[in-house]
Amino acid sequence: MATTPRRERPVRALVTLAILMVGLVGALLAGDRWSDASLTPKLALDLEGGTEIILQPVATGGEAVTSDAINQAIDVIRQRVDASGVAEAEITSQGGTNIVVALPGTPTEETLRLVRESAQMVFRPVLAVAGPQPVTTGEDDATGEEPADDGATVDRPADDADDATGDTADDATAPDEDADAATDEPSPEPSGEAGEPTNPSDLAWLTDDLVAEFDALDCTDPANLRGGAALVGDPDVAVVTCDVDGTAKFALGPVEIEGDMIDGASSGLRVTAQGAYTNEWVVNLEFDSEGTAVFADTTTRLLSLESPRDQFAIVLDGLVISAPAVNTVIPNGQAEISGSFDQKSAATLARQLNFGSLPLTFEVRSEEQISATLGTEQLQRGLLAGLIGLLLVGLYSLAQYRALGFVTIASLVVAGALAYLTITTLSWVQGYRLSLPGVAGLIVAIGITADSFIVYFERIKDELREGRTLAAAVATGWARARRTILASDAVSLIAAIVLYFLAVGGVRGFAFTLGLTTVIDLIVVFLFTHPLLLLLSKRPFFAEGHRFSGLDPTLLGARRRYVGRGRVAEAGEPAAREAQPVGAGAAGRTTIAERKAAARRGAVEQPLAEGKDA
Repeated sequence: MATTPRRERPVRALVTLAILMVGLVGALLAGDRWSDASLTPKLALDLEGGTEIILQPVATGGEAVTSDAINQAIDVIRQRVDASGVAEAEITSQGGTNIVVALPGTPTEETLRLVRESAQMVFRPVLAVAGPQPVTTGEDDATGEEPADDGATVDRPADDADDATGDTADDATAPDEDADAATDEPSPEPSGEAGEPTNPSDLAWLTDDLVAEFDALDCTDPANLRGGAALVGDPDVAVVTCDVDGTAKFALGPVEIEGDMIDGASSGLRVTAQGAYTNEWVVNLEFDSEGTAVFADTTTRLLSLESPRDQFAIVLDGLVISAPAVNTVIPNGQAEISGSFDQKSAATLARQLNFGSLPLTFEVRSEEQISATLGTEQLQRGLLAGLIGLLLVGLYSLAQYRALGFVTIASLVVAGALAYLTITTLSWVQGYRLSLPGVAGLIVAIGITADSFIVYFERIKDELREGRTLAAAVATGWARARRTILASDAVSLIAAIVLYFLAVGGVRGFAFTLGLTTVIDLIVVFLFTHPLLLLLSKRPFFAEGHRFSGLDPTLLGARRRYVGRGRVAEAGEPAAREAQPVGAGAAGRTTIAERKAAARRGAVEQPLAEGKDA
């Protein structure tokens, strides 16, 4: 039984695109009416201006502030700003002594407060660990058993260790790398113990209120990853907080060790008791005299507790950056933290610990508004360049394709409108801001989009030169052009993705808009350009090859073709056999046997027809 090819429905594709665009417009209008949406995209610092704050880090003990400390302070501020939903902020070091924070637009007072606040590092004992999602009534999503850190423990006895040697008091090993996935155990229960807690690890800290706060905490919410004084909490009571990546949440006891008790930290390859180097990256941590005594008491207590209460959380700016489990008592203040570290992650943790050993306060040297005059001028010139590019592409299309060029112009207009609506929606929903490099990406996309139309149109012209009718040329040309368009846009999209993840600063804005417009190009070609040509191919002006349609077979140099039954069609002449879909038959249907017979007759009759022509 013959199968019929899938029937294309151009009207359905056009309606789908219209619904998509109307939905975006409706969402923006509703957001503008009832939310904080705007009908224009938000602009980045280089186009709109904003607020610039210059901070001078000052060590509380009067020590010299190192470049590593400044870099870590920049990381802390960037974590706060990004989690506040502010995009395209610029945070840089100035002269190795100051930190310059430039925030686009008009930042909220909450964001400004987070920028000015100092960061603290403390060590707290772990009371409970759970997955990042909040726990609703009747659902269990927490665990009081498995650790959920980045994979660091402070040495356990050799018979329990994953890879510990157990031969030095300052050794360390890593727990299960998948510990942060432990989310199916029951929530920690309130201790129910009467009286005051006797030590920072006492379960009496798990009161009803703390457990309720722990269950309700959502570490997938960026607002809970901003850090700052609000998350640091009272050092003398238990708190709940998230890890810095938002992959787990912790209930922590009171502060036991302050960051200024750290004497220093470094990263490197692990050294065995015999002085040989291994391939394992570790972090070496050393405390001052006060910290040594406190840490010895802490490790003595934690060693006797079950998991996860044998862990201590290293908390920077209110967020847990590591939660090692104690494997042995460390009386000399020299600990070695190991785990699933590579060179970069070990160096990062060491830098964070060194930052904690040098608590910084930020003095605001200046705070002022940045003028947007230059950025406005650049935006106007960029938009002018884009309009000139569109005009030239339109003129070229009309000269090359005549009336068919209007399809190119209409497709570019639809692509531009869709890009505008998408960027404006992202500005509202994700806080995206359009920068000048982003505008450049939009301008470059004009050429990418026009290239797709040219590939398609040239395929159609090739099919017309072969003597096909316009309907057949559109169908065959689309089947061939589609593969080329997909391959070309795939290359552009891959390049944009790689550039986005490898680049920094404004180049990422260029890569983002380039990738976005590449996807939009595919949407427009599949849902607008091709369906529109299917409809136009049925109009006499195009189907009969009017000289101003751009599809005149004679002007294209079309050849005559044999259409069966001893008949040769002239260029542009309709061919019922070719236009007839497979499977249509007596009332348009033919059997397989009839089609084979017709093919055999055609093979015999074609030479006769050619002889008659001669």
